[in-house]
Amino acid sequence: MGDVAMTVPVIRAFVHQNPSVKITVVSRPFFQPFFDEIPNVNFFAVDVKGRHNGFFGLVKLYSDLKKLNIDAIADLHNVLRSIVLRNLFALSGKKVAHTDKGRADKKALTRAENKIFEPLKSMVERHVDTFKELGFFVDLSNPIFPEKAMLSDEILRISGEKESQEWIGIAPFAQYESKVYPLDLMQKVVNELATNQNYKIFLFGGGKKETDQLNILATAKENVIVVAGKLSFEQELQLISNLNLMLSMDSGNAHIAAMLGVNVITLWGATHPYAGFKPFNQPMENCLVSDREEYPLLPTSVYGNKKVVGYEDVMRTISVQKIISSIQSHLA
Repeated sequence: MGDVAMTVPVIRAFVHQNPSVKITVVSRPFFQPFFDEIPNVNFFAVDVKGRHNGFFGLVKLYSDLKKLNIDAIADLHNVLRSIVLRNLFALSGKKVAHTDKGRADKKALTRAENKIFEPLKSMVERHVDTFKELGFFVDLSNPIFPEKAMLSDEILRISGEKESQEWIGIAPFAQYESKVYPLDLMQKVVNELATNQNYKIFLFGGGKKETDQLNILATAKENVIVVAGKLSFEQELQLISNLNLMLSMDSGNAHIAAMLGVNVITLWGATHPYAGFKPFNQPMENCLVSDREEYPLLPTSVYGNKKVVGYEDVMRTISVQKIISSIQSHLA
């Protein structure tokens, strides 16, 4: 989800700066709401479980896309499926380019020995390079963000009217445990924030297990609202666009909030913003990282899927007070 969200600011800038060019975004139907508000963008939903499943499904996808009279292909994913697809277009004489994910550099950043600890080019910048390779101008120095969404009655029944309160989103989960701030500490963060009645806190997550944990975080707090399971994905996007701030792990929610122009504070465990996944247009000081003096092998992973013995508690080095202070300084 985060990978797709990181393409949104680039595509939004592209269509603004190249108004005569029409873009067709090819992705899973779940992600269509990301692109609904961007003018001159058509969304093609891939049926990965049906018509477009498997190798012969990719051939059918190529055939379906050919009918759109596409002139060039920008492969922003650069995985096996997209590689096959772009090569089919290249064989037909179309101009193609792909995003270099910098895998060798990321390996050097996360390896235990001879680690090269330096910031890498962001994925957003890499996507810009892909479009430039196709001959298009893209400049992200003055990013454009959508207007805050109008909240429907269905959303307002859960959120209430905003009025003068500061709305804070908290997304305390991530795909891998090594990127999740310990829930006992997150409880302290929620408890402290909830004492300020000028704050209204929305907890985001998915699935029964996460929802149950969110309900515990929100227990007996009138200004803490669990969103999980109550809104559609599109409605969640609309709510997020109205937040004053999002507190998130290194996860998709951080990139969703950033693509909507919301201030984002991220917490980093086994991973690190130097790998190129810092949320778009967010300053480095918004990235609260685990202590490398105590845990010198950090970052140990690009995506958080690699476990290192003795590094299970790295996120406990990010203090509750540091998180609270960072939030308060943004909302002051």
